[in-house]
Amino acid sequence: MRRRGSGSIIANPVLVGSVTVLTILVAVFLAYNANAGLPFVPTVQVNTVVPDAFKLVRGNEVREGGFRIGIVSDIVPRKQRDGSAGAVLTLKLDKKASPIPADSIVRIRPRSALGLKYVELQRGRARDTLADGDTITVDDNALTIELEDFFNIFDEKTRRNVQANLEGYGNGFAGRGKSLNQAFESLPQFFEDLPPVMRTLADPDARLERLFDELGDAARISAPLAEDIVDGFAAGADTFEALGRDPEALKATIEKSPGTLEVGTRSLRNQRPFLRDLAAVSEDLRGAAREIRASAPPIAAALRSGIGPLRQTPALNRRLAATFTALEDLTSNQATDRAISSLTTTMTTLNPTLRYLGPFVTVCNYWNLWWTFLADHLTDKDGTGQVQRVQVKSAGGDQGGLSSFGEPKPIPDLHAQFYGAAIDDQGNADCEQGQRGYPEHLADGLDPNEKKLVIDPETPGNQGTTFKGRPRVRDTQTFQRLPSDPRFRK
Repeated sequence: MRRRGSGSIIANPVLVGSVTVLTILVAVFLAYNANAGLPFVPTVQVNTVVPDAFKLVRGNEVREGGFRIGIVSDIVPRKQRDGSAGAVLTLKLDKKASPIPADSIVRIRPRSALGLKYVELQRGRARDTLADGDTITVDDNALTIELEDFFNIFDEKTRRNVQANLEGYGNGFAGRGKSLNQAFESLPQFFEDLPPVMRTLADPDARLERLFDELGDAARISAPLAEDIVDGFAAGADTFEALGRDPEALKATIEKSPGTLEVGTRSLRNQRPFLRDLAAVSEDLRGAAREIRASAPPIAAALRSGIGPLRQTPALNRRLAATFTALEDLTSNQATDRAISSLTTTMTTLNPTLRYLGPFVTVCNYWNLWWTFLADHLTDKDGTGQVQRVQVKSAGGDQGGLSSFGEPKPIPDLHAQFYGAAIDDQGNADCEQGQRGYPEHLADGLDPNEKKLVIDPETPGNQGTTFKGRPRVRDTQTFQRLPSDPRFRK
């Protein structure tokens, strides 16, 4: 009799189904808890304080050098010292990632354009390490710029224009596929010829940086002329349209252009010394240009002020015609020479008198004083009209003062010295007239012992100036202390 063999496990459908269900449950459990870390894997915990959780969620990865080393196990809001909102991230890291230097930092980076984030650990170099549960504090540098933040810098109008540009360039590239292929085919040869050109441009003697500065200046200067430049392009389009009407003539011109360019190239080589000298002159003209820039506004103002007088010049010229005619008649008259000669003699005779009389006016102010007292001298009133304030007295007797009549003798303190000086020889004020008594040599027949009178018209010493006079003659004025005629010096 044959024995019955033992049954196989896989032959039992109930047992196979149970094992399958159990395997699926374990896999689901592990997948569900993967965000909190795999079970039975040793970990360390590090906290980090960031200004913003930056759209992180629990379970986001922690990476170092692109490799996953842990997860974000918890996110807790936190109020910063300055009042702003922040967050505390709890990072559960694999044990193999420790020890972590104390100066390590973290950054929150995007994992994809759809908004998924991860935390990147940048390991420091400090010898001190972080213990389990220590905290890393970072600043705003931990937050990277989002793609949506970049696009948010543009307003709605700019975004529409960007879309229009993309559409226009896309259509342009799509319609020029053949041309692009030809361009790509010629790029290798282009890059072979490019290094010598780049070396030439990189040479310090080329001064390429000045080109961009000058281009900026040219753009700044051209900006106010934008409308005129546009009109110029429009006129250029008309010109090219006219050239296109005669293709044969244009073809002949293009055929002759290489020879013309060759001659022009040789000519430019010969022009290099001239251009170097012109560059030196241009440097010298910079200073002149700066001065012209500062002088232009005053010159423009002067030119604007001269417009009115220039408009009146024709009428003035017409009036001057008669003047110049009279002047011509005067110069051609024979009597003019004699008149000028006589005028010279007159001025020669008059100059000494003016040099003597000038200080009486400019220093002692006698001219103005004379007119002041003249009014009082002629406007005294009596019963029959106006008489002089000092009346002529005819009664006899000794002179006692202005209140008595018939004074036969002069009053020493009343009469002035004739031909007295106004200045000394150095031009200092010496206004003698009106400040001393009557000269004795003019009082003939009087006893000098009875009334002491001034003997010499020249009083010794300087008498100073009058009330409204000057201390001395002006520096530009010629002067003479005594008259030239010796008769007036006695």
